[in-house]
Amino acid sequence: MIRFQAMLIFNYETLIDPLLTDIRKFTPEFSGMSPGDRVLDVCCGTGAQVLEYGRRGIIATGVDISPSMLKIALRNKMKQKLENVSFHLADATKLPFASNRFDYASVSLGLHDKGRLTRYRVVSEMRRVVKQDGALIFIDYLVPPVNSIWAGLSRTVEFLAGGDHYKGFKDYIISGGLEDILKVHHLREDERSYLKSGLVVIIKASII
Repeated sequence: MIRFQAMLIFNYETLIDPLLTDIRKFTPEFSGMSPGDRVLDVCCGTGAQVLEYGRRGIIATGVDISPSMLKIALRNKMKQKLENVSFHLADATKLPFASNRFDYASVSLGLHDKGRLTRYRVVSEMRRVVKQDGALIFIDYLVPPVNSIWAGLSRTVEFLAGGDHYKGFKDYIISGGLEDILKVHHLREDERSYLKSGLVVIIKASII
């Protein structure tokens, strides 16, 4: 199982990122982000979403706890010569930023694999660093899950990841997914859309 997880990290850029290209491009358009906006992407992984923001003139910041993932993100930032993009090695439950700093905070498929308390802490930190009139953007599995080949494949991948990852996934489904997160953190849903044939939902939310 550890070998599978290591392989997934190693191949994320070539196997997973290409499958999410449409989501990366759709997210800033859906969210209403504009050049010059300050946007934080937590659990940014290889930084693909952050780099997409950067290519649109957005001042984008990514944080992740994995040095291996950030090494890829920094390499691609250099390749694309994006001066308006930065990456930080940081725990998303303890963001190293002042309150009310960002216009938006996003998390893409980075909540479903975490235990409930960790999920809550991540979202609390996102809420803290976003301006009162800003927005939080969530992209993750729809709950209840759709019944399709892609949904079955995604559940298999989550199962193979095993350990705390799979425990987090099961709890994410049981708790109600993003609906639970919005309720617990007193966030108002402003807009939503469905991606990947309904497998994934994207929600724009604001602070009540």
